[in-house]
Amino acid sequence: MVGDNKKDIIFDIYKDTRTVFRVNDIALLLNSVDDRLLSQKLNYYVKKGKLLNPRRGIYAKEGYKSEELACLLYTPTYISLGYVLQRSAVIFQYDSAITNVSYLTREVKIENQRIQYRQVKDEILLNTAGIICQNNINIATPERAYLDTLYLNGFFYFDNLKVLEYNKIIELLPIYNSKKLTDYVTHFFENYEQQQA
Repeated sequence: MVGDNKKDIIFDIYKDTRTVFRVNDIALLLNSVDDRLLSQKLNYYVKKGKLLNPRRGIYAKEGYKSEELACLLYTPTYISLGYVLQRSAVIFQYDSAITNVSYLTREVKIENQRIQYRQVKDEILLNTAGIICQNNINIATPERAYLDTLYLNGFFYFDNLKVLEYNKIIELLPIYNSKKLTDYVTHFFENYEQQQA
């Protein structure tokens, strides 16, 4: 049951490491059995400015992580593509969007943050190789983001491939079950290594 003391809910939410929650996440956190009453209390805290409500059914702490929100909106999902490649210095073009791989293709805008989702087959999406989960955020390694980008876009220009580990790319290739992708990547890196020699 949710405690009668209103401070208990806020205290328990802020004590949790997550910064973004669905109603059922908070219900589990508080051992609440009455979702309607819990929703009323959460909406009260939103009005009082103690919680944020960035999207219907989603509650967040002040200063919540946009990346965590991106991973919670449509699950399963993980951050990949341009977002990861920019931060890994594989591509230099800046785009503020958080790019995800998911079970659907969609773009949403929440509080000036664009979040993009690109659809892939379930067998790719659900394979966790090359995906790191830390601080409630699922994010691809640069090598996985590189392959996701090629898989979804075909040809793509990358500014700096030196930061990628070829062995990791080869290990991840079977996830995509694509002869075309495998042939392209192996051929490309053979030529790339010759040019770098």
